[in-house]
Amino acid sequence: MKYSLEKRTPEKQQSDCIVLPLFEDLQLSPESSYIDQASSQSISTLIERKDFDAKAGSTMLLDGNNTSHTRILLIGLGKQDAFNAATLKKSMVAAANTIKKTQTKTALVSFDGVSLKDCSQSWLMRFAIEAINDSLYIFDDFKTTKADKSELNTVSFYCGDSINSAEAEKAISEGSAIAAGVSVAKTLGNLPGNICTPTYLATQAKEIAKNNSTVTTTILDEEKMAALGMHSLLSVSAGSEEPAHLIIMEYKGGKESDKAHVLVGKGVTFDSGGISLKPGESMDEMKYDMCGAASVFGTMTAITSLKPNINVTAIVAAAENMPDGKATKPGDIVSTLSGQTVEILNTDAEGRLVLCDALTYAEQNHNPASIVDIATLTGACIIALGHHTTGLLGNDDALADELLSASTEAADKAWRLPLWDEYQPQLDSNFADMQNIGGRPAGTITAACFLSRFAKKMKWAHLDIAGTAWVSGKNKGATGRPVPMLTQYILNKVN
Repeated sequence: MKYSLEKRTPEKQQSDCIVLPLFEDLQLSPESSYIDQASSQSISTLIERKDFDAKAGSTMLLDGNNTSHTRILLIGLGKQDAFNAATLKKSMVAAANTIKKTQTKTALVSFDGVSLKDCSQSWLMRFAIEAINDSLYIFDDFKTTKADKSELNTVSFYCGDSINSAEAEKAISEGSAIAAGVSVAKTLGNLPGNICTPTYLATQAKEIAKNNSTVTTTILDEEKMAALGMHSLLSVSAGSEEPAHLIIMEYKGGKESDKAHVLVGKGVTFDSGGISLKPGESMDEMKYDMCGAASVFGTMTAITSLKPNINVTAIVAAAENMPDGKATKPGDIVSTLSGQTVEILNTDAEGRLVLCDALTYAEQNHNPASIVDIATLTGACIIALGHHTTGLLGNDDALADELLSASTEAADKAWRLPLWDEYQPQLDSNFADMQNIGGRPAGTITAACFLSRFAKKMKWAHLDIAGTAWVSGKNKGATGRPVPMLTQYILNKVN
């Protein structure tokens, strides 16, 4: 897809479709008024008849008549005082969904008269690019009959005089990179567990390094992990024919002496629950249990495209959790890379078992400036925050605030939960240093409490994306979250 900023007013341009956003007060911007006049008042006539109400996400496609545009697409933005990033995304996705049903190849989006509090026009451009790509994404790798691809290949934006070329180029670059990263994360998440194995993820990491001179990839196999003492991670893969891998991707965009900011992704490519077997209903969705890892791959994709002057290390703990005669059993005790011991009371609480060793590995080998882990960790997070908001916990207020700020800027929402010492006793074990579950109360918090015991010397934050990494039902599929938040977090470190 090619994106650009157009300085020429819409009457001096041509397109297959001009997109005109309207608020519910239905006041036409100067450019909308021009299109209205050129089309024999087709827009104002619709408004007078109340045939178009401009509610958020509503669309109406008109013939371009005597304008220089083949089609006119009206999109509703809702009430102006309630306009926000979520409304903009809903409207832009709706616009793209309408356009892709036509033969439109070139589209012009007029943001003339559209503004969002505390956001620049360049941000509107960037976010629109992300929304358009989100709408156009298709995963049909395993369908014998492929979906019809949209013919749309060029989108330009008109923003009046409120944006310069440098700002526009930055918005296009960031929006396109984040959109590409989201697509990578979606595809990795959507791949079935028999394709996307720990070995497959390791291969993809090597491909990233092969195509980017700033990235170095290192893979630790099970033998190397065992020699190091990563028995907690290996306890998860013990029942699987698929070997586990610890994947390390190092992006060197900053000075050699600069500490790296580390992202750690949970990469359980299929989670049956192990001996603590999950119910059969919706178990197919446990291929999404590697979406933390997928978001790390997506973020690295965006970073290698944008080339920020910063060092970023991505670590993926990749394993498959399956039951067989060699599988870890409830009640087993394992030692971790940190030397602490864990009594495994539930083999379905496996994400923290792979992450704890990855966190220790990062501390011992990479001396992080900060460390953020991302995981589809607890169903309790869905109960607490639903499917709209990522759970955030951590041991450093400044780091947490940076992530919250990035989540707001990227319109990729997160909410901080407490991580108080009062919750720690729920992990007490009679036989080991700790147990891997803390009971039903505050399940998201106690899972983070477990991880916090392996991050005491680091500035650490944990993102629980169990509710936001994928959607179920008719529109089942990975969302690519929180790639926008993570990328914005990294960019904010250098901006």
